[in-house]
Amino acid sequence: MAVVGSRAATSYGTQQATELSRDLAAMGHTVISGLAYGVDQAAHRGALLAGGPTIAVMPGGADRPYPTAHAPLLEAIAERGLVVSEAPPGAAPTRTRFLARNRITAALAEGTVVVEGAVRSGALNTAHWTATLHRPVMGVPGPVTSAASAGVNQPIRRGSATAVANAQDVITDVMIHAARVAGGAERLDESFVPEPRGLPQDHVQGVVAPAVAARR
Repeated sequence: MAVVGSRAATSYGTQQATELSRDLAAMGHTVISGLAYGVDQAAHRGALLAGGPTIAVMPGGADRPYPTAHAPLLEAIAERGLVVSEAPPGAAPTRTRFLARNRITAALAEGTVVVEGAVRSGALNTAHWTATLHRPVMGVPGPVTSAASAGVNQPIRRGSATAVANAQDVITDVMIHAARVAGGAERLDESFVPEPRGLPQDHVQGVVAPAVAARR
């Protein structure tokens, strides 16, 4: 599961990300995030607290901790989980690579939870990629008076994300989504399948099923 959110997280966002990721990891799920300040680092730390694996998707080379203050955290993740980057070793982070990180994070996960984010938060780009891949987008609601949660509360209100309060809610939403896909209620956008367009429906479902397995 991808757990992402604002770099400028509040104490509420940090606590929710830590507890949610800890519980997901304790239930046997891998937590994926981007090692950034705020929600991302809290997600990684929560998974590590539970003794579970976590995946850090980097905006530069896998040997380039970013931010550098998280170098010890990156080492801990490498020991227990995985560090992923499509950039070559030594490559510096760039704006384009930050956006690529969001795409990879969404693609690796069975669903994405946005814990906290303002209206223009970069975490919403990860949510966009998740929706484009026809995977569930979830959000942890925040106080209606908090600008830091506006980017989560609005998608929930519009129906483009479901509200989750704990790890069990996340697992339930992923299971429901998997059942719908298996039943043919949804189909994968063929532009993401390395096959010619116009595939038969049963072929597309065969591609979708492994990507939405309830547990890994």
